[in-house]
Parts: sequence; C-alpha cells; structure tokens
Amino acid sequence: MKQTRLAAIDIGTNSIRSIIIETSGNGKYKILDDEKVLVRLGEGLHQSGAISPAACKRALEALSRQKKIIDGYGVASIDAVATSAMRKASNGPALAQAIKETTGVEVDVISGEEEAELAALSAAHNFELEGVRHLIFDIGGGSMELIAALGAHTEEMLSLELGAVFLTESFLKGDPVSPSELEKLRKHVRKTLKRAYTGERSGMQCLVGSGGTVTSIAAMVAATRKEKYDSVHGYELLRSEVVHLLAMLARKSDKERRTVPGLNPDRSDIIVAGVTVVDELMDFFQVNLLKVNERGIREGLILRGLRRQNLLPQEKRSRSWRNSALEFGHSCHFDQAHAEHVAKLAHQVAKSLAPKFKLAERDLRLLEAAALLHDVGYFINYSSHHKHSYHLIRHADLFGFTPRERELIANVARYHRKSVPKKKHDQFVRLPAADQLLVSRLGGILRLCDGLDRRRNGVVRELSCRLLPDETLRVALVGEEDMSVELYGAKAKGDLLQEAFHLKLALEAG
Repeated sequence: MKQTRLAAIDIGTNSIRSIIIETSGNGKYKILDDEKVLVRLGEGLHQSGAISPAACKRALEALSRQKKIIDGYGVASIDAVATSAMRKASNGPALAQAIKETTGVEVDVISGEEEAELAALSAAHNFELEGVRHLIFDIGGGSMELIAALGAHTEEMLSLELGAVFLTESFLKGDPVSPSELEKLRKHVRKTLKRAYTGERSGMQCLVGSGGTVTSIAAMVAATRKEKYDSVHGYELLRSEVVHLLAMLARKSDKERRTVPGLNPDRSDIIVAGVTVVDELMDFFQVNLLKVNERGIREGLILRGLRRQNLLPQEKRSRSWRNSALEFGHSCHFDQAHAEHVAKLAHQVAKSLAPKFKLAERDLRLLEAAALLHDVGYFINYSSHHKHSYHLIRHADLFGFTPRERELIANVARYHRKSVPKKKHDQFVRLPAADQLLVSRLGGILRLCDGLDRRRNGVVRELSCRLLPDETLRVALVGEEDMSVELYGAKAKGDLLQEAFHLKLALEAG
C-alpha cells in the first residue's frame, strides 16, 4: 500500500510545533519527526496589542528551519494553523503574510472553536470516551479551549482567555508570586468559568487535558512519584496531586522553579498560572481525575489532514484496548492462536484467585494484554525474547492503557519464562512495592499458563481451578488428548505463582 507523508504546524502563543507523519492508508500512522521551538509570540501582547518585532523574528527563524526539515521528508501536504496570539494581534495578518513570503507556508489563523474541535478530535482518537461524560481542554499561552461532551456528543464548546502567558502577564508580577496575586488570579478564573459555562456541571467523570501546562504537571508528578516513562501520554492525575503541586510551585521563586524535577526551565515563569487554571477547572467541575493527552491540537491537525485525503475513515472506528494489543501483536508477527489460548487459560486461573487476593477487573485486563503480547519479542530474536518483549511492549502505542499500565504489562510479559523477578532487575526494582507484587502475581499466572500450552496446539482446552482451604491451588487440565507434555511444562513453570501467592500448586490431568 502506498505510503503518504504529511506535516502539521501549530503556531501557538508560547511555542511553535511541527510534526511529520507517515501513513500507509489503513487509518494508522507513525511519527517521523516532532519539533518544538519556544518563541513566545504572546510576550507583551496584552499590553501592546501587537506581536513584538523580536517575537516575529524568532517565529520566522523557527518556521524557516522547520520548513527545511519538512521539505527534507518530502511531504505531500502541510497543514499550518495559528491560534490565540496571531488571532488577537493587530499585526497577525502581516506576520502570516511574512511567513508565506519567507517559507512558502500558508497559515490559517483559526478561531478558538476550531482549536477546540482539533483538541477534541485528538482526545477521541486516544481515549476510551464512549458513554463517558467528560471535559476536554487545551491550555495554550493565550487561551484555553473547553469541550464538554457525553461520548461523541458535544454539549458545549468554549474558547476563553485563560492561557498561561496571558494570565501570568495580567496577574502574577511578584517573584515569588504573592498570596494576594494568586487569589486575584483564582477569582478571575472562577468568574470567567461561571460567566461562560452555562451547561450542567455535575456528573463529569473525567477531564482530558492537553498543552504544555498539562504535560508539565504530569512530568512533575511523575518525578515526585519517582516514576520514569518515555512519555506522559495517557498519564492519570488526581486533584489532590494538582493541589499539592500548585502549593509547592507558588512558594518558590522563578529561579527555584527552574530546578523542579520534570519542569522544563523555559516554562518556569508561566507554570503557576497554568496549574492554577487546571486546579480551578477541576474544582469548578468537581472532577477528581485528569487524563493527559500529550498530542493535542497538532495531532488533531494530522487527523483532519488524513480525513481530507481519505486516508482515515470518515466514521470513527470503534477502538478497544484488545484490538490495539492484537494490532501490535500482528505488527510483530506473533502467534495469535497461542497468545489467545494462553490468555484464555490465564483468565481462568486468575478468576479462581481474584476473590481471595483482590484481583480487580483492571488487573485481569493487564494480564490478558500481557498474555496476548508475551511472545512479541520473537520479532527480534528467539534468544532472550522475553526481554525483547518487555522493551517492545514498553514502547508500544497501546490504546486504553496509562504509562504505568504499559510498564506493568511489559514486566508481566517479561517474566513468562526464564528468571523470576530479582533485585538486580532494574525495570522491576524501580516499580513501587504494590506494583512489584502485582507483576509477580500476574507474571506467575502467565508463566504457568504458557507452560500449559507447551506444544502450542491448544491440547489443554480449559482448566478447572479450585483454591482449597489448605492454601493449595488445584488445577485440573481438561482435554481429550495426552497432556503429559503440558503437565510437565506447567510444573516446571509454576514457581513464580507459588512464590507470589504463597500457595502450593497441585496439577493433574482431568
């Protein structure tokens, strides 16, 4: 199938981002390049009403460089938009013309509502929101876009002057920020939300946020939790974490904020205003959960471009975590029949242990994903394929899972063979104690069930599992053929399950 390359440029109030992707026309794409440059177009805009000559120069230099990168990839088309700063500035049209003359790029200065639509397009592509009442928001330097929705049905869409640069210049003059300044900012945000939002506030189940403020919050919270992920996309935060983070940041000077783990020093001067907006937003809608969309408006541009070129289905495909796992498995040429059979047996063992050991439905979902993907490491090499599986899964774009969950799935898959978890395994030791126990337990189940399909022919049709009063897990293998090889395989791989659950394992052919 023919591959097509597209580029999108998002000219924001704080930064300019360009992204280059390649699609094979099946509705999926891969990112080839992602460039971000801090230009601060909105610097001083509130006072002067125009973008400063210095900011215009920075923008033209950044865009000229990005255009050369884009040209190097030979893209079929470029979709470039400008948002709040160029929308508000008296010299916005002149800058758009200068960009065209300098780089050849046609810039579409879009409305706040169009920004909101792009953010919503990206959120719907990345999160399971069907039947969920939610609020999508994107915080830029000059404005914040809001979309209240139930599943795919939009209830209200707003664009408000609550961007991080704009609010910092308008309200936060002190260093560190004074309590009175912060309170004035809070009141302004509350008043703006109350005046603009007319819909029903109750029953909102989660917020999906994008923009530099939101990804910075996630990175700082992850650092506080001592978590290390390649990406914060899909990260989940609690309101209490936002509250504590804001209190910490507001006490610090700009110089001190620049050293906060997880915070880009370039954002240190505007982060207090941005986090204040998120805090007030969560309070206004009484929502405790924030999901992080690392992609946002620029991905919305890509998705819109794909649809325009008929490279993405016009109707939104129903996405599920299981289909996403299977798609990734297919990309690694996995043995689907073996993977699904192991997943089936693992589910039967897990259900028998769930009541006593409090394994939740979400835990069973992680186990199933790990079972489906445990052998993807074959794609690299049979030798140490369990370790290759760990790395492949950890970096996979699995729909419906948070960064923590992807890390857990990768670890569970890693222990389906060879060594059990040890203190010298860095990827295991850096997990919190509760997650280490969960990985050991789920890994023990997966390990056992992989042994139960030793010949990869599904000879063990199903399992009859029973937890006995003497802490013995009795597992009877049900099948019509000789199961001696599978019995031997399971006995050899039952070690981790017995250790993690503190159980004895009794295996027998039914």
